[in-house]
Amino acid sequence: MKKLLASTILVTGFTLAAAAGASTANAAEDCGNISIAEMNWASAGVAAYVDKFIMENGYDCTVEVVTGDTTPTFTSMNEKGQPDMAPEMWVNTLGAPYEEAIKSGKLIQEGKILSDGGIEGWWIPKYLADAHPDIKTVEDALKHPELFPAPEDASKGAVFGCPPGWGCQPTTANLFKARKASEKGFTLVDTGSAAGLDGSISNAYEKKQGWLGYYWAPTAIMGKYDMVKLDDGVELDREAYDNCIAKADCADPKPNAYPVADVFTVVTKEFAEKAGPSAEYVKKRQWDNGTLGKILAWMDENQGTNEDGAAYFLENHEDIWTKWVSPEVAEKIKASI
Repeated sequence: MKKLLASTILVTGFTLAAAAGASTANAAEDCGNISIAEMNWASAGVAAYVDKFIMENGYDCTVEVVTGDTTPTFTSMNEKGQPDMAPEMWVNTLGAPYEEAIKSGKLIQEGKILSDGGIEGWWIPKYLADAHPDIKTVEDALKHPELFPAPEDASKGAVFGCPPGWGCQPTTANLFKARKASEKGFTLVDTGSAAGLDGSISNAYEKKQGWLGYYWAPTAIMGKYDMVKLDDGVELDREAYDNCIAKADCADPKPNAYPVADVFTVVTKEFAEKAGPSAEYVKKRQWDNGTLGKILAWMDENQGTNEDGAAYFLENHEDIWTKWVSPEVAEKIKASI
């Protein structure tokens, strides 16, 4: 990783020193100055720095990473044409304005950066799933409160929910109610915070105890611990999900499935016009939640930054990223790592 970061500095310095040269001028014509949004969650931040390294060292772009978040970044890209690219945009949350921006051609939706999409659901540890192969669905798990003892009352089963204020808090509570989990011997545990939710999983794993609750991927916890997502057991009714399950005041929720979030790379029209060959790389770049989860887990264990996470990925997953670029570009990138 140190070698990669040091190489980045050297390559950047060389590029600046050679700025007056003809080859660099040609590269600038092909790509030029690119701005990439570093969203305020780790998976998107890692993606931003992977893009920066590959585009600078593989395609001779000049890349600036700028602070971003879903709605502000979308608004700025749509209204001002900046930044040029959002590597990981969770588009489900943007609604009609996003659809109009894509339809008008102001913004371009490239491929899914998360091949699996953003996954939500109720999970159990793999060691418990292996020991109880009959538990495949949420309803299967709710037949066995004895396997998931509540921390304050072991006579009841526990479903660990989302911290207060999170969007997943009402969805978990409504699905708990819809599945009549309390009547089946369960209590819904308020985890209090992100640390509390993560700690409940860590504690269960350390003691090899049962755990049942809400979580999502890709995340560091899912990369660190081998968890199994239970089948919702029903098809997604999107209208009922949006108008009831996701609402805190839903009076009569029915069992439903979690939607899979669409997560795309989004670029401006100007980027597509100026980025040259690097635009083709952006279209191909994609990874799965398992790979990304392991990167996030490594970052968590090593207190790594987003840039460190990108370096770790590039050094350890050549089998993945070399498929995104031509052999010639791959050799240039390898020489810089």
